[in-house]
Amino acid sequence: MDKYQEYGPTLLRVSLGIIFLAHSAYLKVFVFSIAGTVGFFESIGFPGLLAYAVLAAETIGGVLLILGVRVREAAAVLAIVSLGATWVHLGAGWLFSNQGGGWEYPLFLAIACMVQMLLGPGALRVRLPGGARFVAADASA
Repeated sequence: MDKYQEYGPTLLRVSLGIIFLAHSAYLKVFVFSIAGTVGFFESIGFPGLLAYAVLAAETIGGVLLILGVRVREAAAVLAIVSLGATWVHLGAGWLFSNQGGGWEYPLFLAIACMVQMLLGPGALRVRLPGGARFVAADASA
């Protein structure tokens, strides 16, 4: 096996984690504000409470991905959240730069999360069962 093979999933995992943290903590909290995010959810027919659930999923999921903890589960939840965002943006067209944001970006995130779910955590992660420890590289998921 290629000695660098385990670093591919790691790069994907950490990148996805950073993206979801930036999207939740930065965009939804500091740019749009929590009240603005709740208002957006309500404006498209979702209960405002769902905005908090999505914010929590993106924040907690992002941290878990960065640390490499419960990666398959976090990626699965974030794939579902991203598919929901894809559905919300369907009417805006393909390009995410369109008015209202298209569906290309959230669909890509959903697929990347599914790939992460299949690949597992890769190298450089924290293992929690039996006590927290850092694992530099390990082929097992």
